[in-house]
Amino acid sequence: MKGIRIALALMVAGAGAVPAFAQFETTTRTVNKRGTTAAEFLSIPIGARATGMGSAVTATIDDGTSIYWNPAGLAFADGGFTGEYAQWLADIDLNFMSVVLPTGAGTFGVGITSMRTPEMEVTTVADQNGTGETFTASSYALALAFGRSLTDRFAIGSSIKVINERIWNSSATGVAVDIGTNFVTPFRDIRLGASISNFGTKMQITGDDLLVRVDVDPNNGGNNESNRALLKTDRFDLPLVMRIGMAGEVYDDDRSRVTLAIEALNPNNSEQYLNAGAEIGLLGDLIMLRGGYSELLLDDNVRSFTLGAGLRYRFEPLNFAFDYSFEAQEFFTDVNRFTLAVQF
Repeated sequence: MKGIRIALALMVAGAGAVPAFAQFETTTRTVNKRGTTAAEFLSIPIGARATGMGSAVTATIDDGTSIYWNPAGLAFADGGFTGEYAQWLADIDLNFMSVVLPTGAGTFGVGITSMRTPEMEVTTVADQNGTGETFTASSYALALAFGRSLTDRFAIGSSIKVINERIWNSSATGVAVDIGTNFVTPFRDIRLGASISNFGTKMQITGDDLLVRVDVDPNNGGNNESNRALLKTDRFDLPLVMRIGMAGEVYDDDRSRVTLAIEALNPNNSEQYLNAGAEIGLLGDLIMLRGGYSELLLDDNVRSFTLGAGLRYRFEPLNFAFDYSFEAQEFFTDVNRFTLAVQF
């Protein structure tokens, strides 16, 4: 009888363990890698032309924004200046500027990415309506890039960047490198591109805002109750991402062309996904129409379909390019981007 009771107890315990384990397993499946890296602004796509094509440009980018997407694209870029402005989420300004200079040894480029919040009021537990002070948060990346063609079909590129993030009186700094390649295949000049971005140091925020007053022995009266202490924050990886893309013309003549592009991404702060896009050039690329879709096959995607357009005009000895893109967001305000490029 005693053995039967023990057996029944084990069966009941086992039956309870099955749903408990299943519940635990289901809970862990919902955990993803979003928000697990520092300098998340480096994951925000750059350039109205690129975003208009669903950010599927690793194999086809050949302008000043190559510094962000694939530095090997600098090998095919003309010299000049590129500037972008985007009103990001919650009134956050996102800007990018680059200067590209071709030389006999290859093409050099300098790019600056900046993101800045508007001023916000400082609130505390004691002053929930505000202390009268204000603060801002900002993120910057300064990159020096180089691209070179090794043959008429194969190019390589790399960049090194310094990254800084600041909120009020505290900041974090890191260093990263990007590398990339471009290859034009003999088959209908289909282009292949690959890049690895943001391979670098971890970032740790430090500063005066982490100074606090503590009582090291609250149970002992008469001791110093206002010791100064520094809170130590954790160190976080940069948003490392590997991109592999392919692009080619499905129609091309003297007056118009249609380019299709697709790429796969493997980031360390999200699951793997695809970007796809198309670009139509009319009147010898005087007018450009674009469309695409970002973060395909990603369950918790933030971005979705994109649209874009561009104009090209030559005013000797300069070329002017103006691009616009619309990027639909799943949960936030849709994003409009404007890019102006002057090439020589």
